[in-house]
Amino acid sequence: MKLSVKSDYAARAVLGLARAYAGGRSMRVEDLARAQGIPPNYLVQILIELKARRLVKSVRGKEGGYLLAVPPAEITLGDVLRAVHGQVFDTPALTDGSCPVELRFAWQHLQQTMDRASDGITFQQLSEQSVEKEKMYYI
Repeated sequence: MKLSVKSDYAARAVLGLARAYAGGRSMRVEDLARAQGIPPNYLVQILIELKARRLVKSVRGKEGGYLLAVPPAEITLGDVLRAVHGQVFDTPALTDGSCPVELRFAWQHLQQTMDRASDGITFQQLSEQSVEKEKMYYI
């Protein structure tokens, strides 16, 4: 399974917004793009998809931008992947009647495993790891 650059960029965007969540301020697209290394035009498209899934919200006006619509502890990596791609893991074999049943069960097991793993990682956890990394002292 290979995830797209879009998946990576969407996760980076949500992580950037999760880091800013405690401050309650929205982030401008340009600032978020620069901080996360995402092309601004592509970021706008991703934010629109995340907004449609109610993971982020936009704020108009001079202080406008984007912020998380829910706390980072309630957003999983799986939520973000599904927002930009649909299922975390999908294969036509799951609905193909000619696929051998034992192979279909294996695909289902893989799908469930991927869902559990991606839903077990919250952006609160990732944000806290970022803070801990910044606190580390190197000799």
